[in-house]
Order: sequence, then structure tokens, then C-alpha cells
Amino acid sequence: MRTPLIAGNWKMFKGRTEAVSLVESLSELLEGASGAEALVCPPFTALGSVSDLLLKLRSKISLGAQNVYFEKEGAFTGEISPSMLKEMGTKYCIIGHSERRQIFGETDEMVNKKTKALLENGITPILCVGETQGERKTDLTEIIISGQVRKGLEGIDSAKIKGMVIAYEPIWAIGTGLTATSDQAQEVIGMIRSLVAEIAGEEAANLVRILYGGSVKPDNIAELMSKADIDGALVGGASLVAESFAKIVRFDGA
Repeated sequence: MRTPLIAGNWKMFKGRTEAVSLVESLSELLEGASGAEALVCPPFTALGSVSDLLLKLRSKISLGAQNVYFEKEGAFTGEISPSMLKEMGTKYCIIGHSERRQIFGETDEMVNKKTKALLENGITPILCVGETQGERKTDLTEIIISGQVRKGLEGIDSAKIKGMVIAYEPIWAIGTGLTATSDQAQEVIGMIRSLVAEIAGEEAANLVRILYGGSVKPDNIAELMSKADIDGALVGGASLVAESFAKIVRFDGA
């Protein structure tokens, strides 16, 4: 049985004070909630404050980062290593997000190196894959997603793959208000699971958690979660408001 994961990607929002306030409110709203694992991914500057707060509250909310560099240490100005994240109590790390690929030029090779570095440090990678609207319109979705998954998982042992998280985030549905229908999301995520089975075996495919990301809101989460292969969501804007994110974690559109 795969435990659902609802991950909030805060992107470049929320300083330390705002981050602490948001997590305090979220912890109260999720008190007694069961079923899905809630994950918050603040900016680097707020990781320490949020980590300390989660420990103080003995919260079940997990902590994640939005990016990492694959080297252990060195002259890499502005970068953060996996060991630094681990020291902060970080359990997960988002890698290969479309914004990192498109704006900052991250390649599949870099994403693969980051995946391996995180696994070596005991941090669970959330490997993001997705296609543009143009690629979908020209029937390239399967080719693009397959390539990103294969290259992202290249050289990784199947025993480690089964503990990973993969997030399908159609680029055309990020911050646009557009959302893939639950059937569209299921079709691609089902394809990803079959691909993982081909790469790493049936056990890995059955255990790996695959999320949907792209304009996820309280009013569409229940339908998305009703699909057999969707194990949760990577949430952007709606994760910045405690009330809306808590509803998503509870699969509650009311």
C-alpha cells in the first residue's frame, strides 16, 4: 500500500517569519488528520526555522527542499549540498522541476546526478517530469516523459528506485489555471508506472509513489486521488495558504 503524499512547493515565496506562521497554522489544521503525508518545501532561507518548529511541535508534517547541487562540497557559489540539507532535517528534495529545467537550463544529466547524490545521503528525491503544451499537441508526451524518466533513473539500483517519488507536472498546467483532467493525469502516470516496471521491475513500480502537479486545488484533489495510479500531488500556489493546503491534504473540496 502506497501512502499518499501531498507536497507543497512554496517556490520563491515566504521568508522565515511567514514560513513559521504558515506551518503553525497548517499544523493546527491538520491535527488528527490521517491518510496522506503532508510535506512542505520552503525556500532555503526558511528551512532551518521550519525544521526547528516542526521538531518543537512534534509535527507529522515532513520537510523538503526545492533544489540541491550534486557535489559534496566545493567552490560552488550559491549552491547547497545534500549533506547540508540532511543536517537541516530535510527528508525530501524536489529535483528537475520544469522551472529549473526551463529557466536555469538544468539537463537530464544534472537531474540524474542530483538524484543519485540525494539517495546517497538518505534524502528522498521527488523527480519531476513533464511536457509543454506544444509537445502534447504534437503527440510527443510519451516520448518526452519516457526520456526524462529513463535518463533521470539511469544507473540507479531498483531497490532505491522503489523508495523514490516521481511527480508528473504537465508544464502547460503550472500556474496557468489549466489542469489536466483526472483521466489525462492517470493516463500519463500509468504510463510512468509501467515504464518504472520495465526499468526496475514490478516491485519498484508497485512501491514508487507518483504524484500529479499542475494547478491542484481543494476542488479537484478528490477526483485526482480517485485514480488508481495517482499517489498524491505536488501543489504550488494553493500550498501557500494554510486553509487551502490543509483541504488538499484531507482531500476535502468543501
